[in-house]
Amino acid sequence: MKLLSITIITLLLALTASAQENKEIISTTSGLVSGIIQEGTLAYLGIPYAKVERFMPPQPVRKWKGVRKCDHWGPMTMQQQNRPMSEEQMSENCCVLNVWTTDVKAKKPVMFWLHGGGFDSGTSEWDPGMCLAKKDVVVVSINHRLNILGFLDLSTVSKKYKYSGNVGMLDAVQALEWVRDNISKFGGDPNNVTIFGESGGGGKVGTLMCMPKAKGLFHKAIIMSGTILNVNTKAMTEELGEAVLKELGIDKKHIDKINKVSYQDLYAAGQRAMAASIGTRRPGTPMMWGFGPTPDGEVLLQQPFQPAFASISDDIPLMIGTTFNELQRSRYGQNITLEQARTELQRTFGDETDAYIVAFMEAYPDYISERLPQHLLSIDWLFRPKTLITADAIGGKRKADTYVYMFTANDWGTQNEPKGSAHGAELKYCFDVLHHYANQLSPNTLKTAKYWADTMSDIWAQFAHDGNPNTRGTLMFVGWHPYTKENGVLLEIGGLQPNLHHNHDRKLEEIINRHCFKQLDEFYKSHSK
Repeated sequence: MKLLSITIITLLLALTASAQENKEIISTTSGLVSGIIQEGTLAYLGIPYAKVERFMPPQPVRKWKGVRKCDHWGPMTMQQQNRPMSEEQMSENCCVLNVWTTDVKAKKPVMFWLHGGGFDSGTSEWDPGMCLAKKDVVVVSINHRLNILGFLDLSTVSKKYKYSGNVGMLDAVQALEWVRDNISKFGGDPNNVTIFGESGGGGKVGTLMCMPKAKGLFHKAIIMSGTILNVNTKAMTEELGEAVLKELGIDKKHIDKINKVSYQDLYAAGQRAMAASIGTRRPGTPMMWGFGPTPDGEVLLQQPFQPAFASISDDIPLMIGTTFNELQRSRYGQNITLEQARTELQRTFGDETDAYIVAFMEAYPDYISERLPQHLLSIDWLFRPKTLITADAIGGKRKADTYVYMFTANDWGTQNEPKGSAHGAELKYCFDVLHHYANQLSPNTLKTAKYWADTMSDIWAQFAHDGNPNTRGTLMFVGWHPYTKENGVLLEIGGLQPNLHHNHDRKLEEIINRHCFKQLDEFYKSHSK
């Protein structure tokens, strides 16, 4: 009798385990996938969403047999790395995505993440979505083709490669189509998709807002520190494509030879070709060009942020913002007097230096302290000016609302010195993974940091629900109204609680824009002839 009881218990345990395992198996259009548990969230990592051939638009994945174990990150796209990487870690066959969900039977908003790294590098592995998924959303992130593999324009050479200059962004569209066709099996609502990204990922979001093929595949958008301008024209990308072939010694009749060139040789030829044709972009330049999306009037109607987006996205609610310091070289922790700061500032602002200092103090009265010289030199001069111009161009002028924010929450170093709100500093808050960075936070600021991680992820998830970022959770924040040029309303994410401002820094940003974008002005002037 005892032996029979043990047998029955063993059988029941086995059936329970099997049922739990079967719960994790989901049928997609390409086959069955199983996931893993990550910090209490069901995760599916490295699901293939497209098959690719060099410089050709992506195609649907061939169906596989059996259950595909999606238990580890898929490969990133080929890019320059300072260490050897295996085919599983980095590959031209990089079109994989990740899904995090807490309930496969639900119908939750979907948040579709595009990683940073410009249009040149990066991986979805940087920003895991398991904690954000606990905010009643389903999170998806993707890897896709970048740099010369994603954006080499060979359209003048062969009709076969008509779309080669935009295949990296066509990968993103293919991933959105996968979401449309499959995400309901993971508990997501394909009719409520928010695309969001930071830095280059924000640029990708803006690009998708100008792509007819993406129309209807997403319904809201969040652009985080992404308004650096892509100034590629079709003429520029065509010239660069022909220069690459010249560097490789490949003529038009033998164009397919390019598919046999190793990635390292291809990338190196691309850099030489850029220098010999349209020029190489210098670090810190307030615009980008080269191997990035091509405005061909078909796949990409226009470049985003110049100053707005294509009208096809007029019905897309948008949240857009920056961090306080972004990519500016931090001067915190240095002993700098106001006179020393003024001398440095004169190199950029000339006879408007004093006006810049006064405008800063008017915009940020709480920053007038012994650290004022450090703040004056460390504030962002790159993203906020163009974000303001874009917000002015679209706020109150589209069918959908626009919301503007600034992230000012500080990371703190030793001796209670702020490290600033650098480019990308908000990601650990947005994804609510602050606990992954415990060694970077001082104990005396941990409580405030946790508050902001909870608040910011709540706001982002709430926006994904209905296009209104005012949270309705336990933290309760309301009153953030849609942006117009007249009201200039901005939510400051930092300090002890959320703060609303109204055109607080307009005068300051106008001064910055006049002096920090002269190269951009020269570019537009030379290309308007």
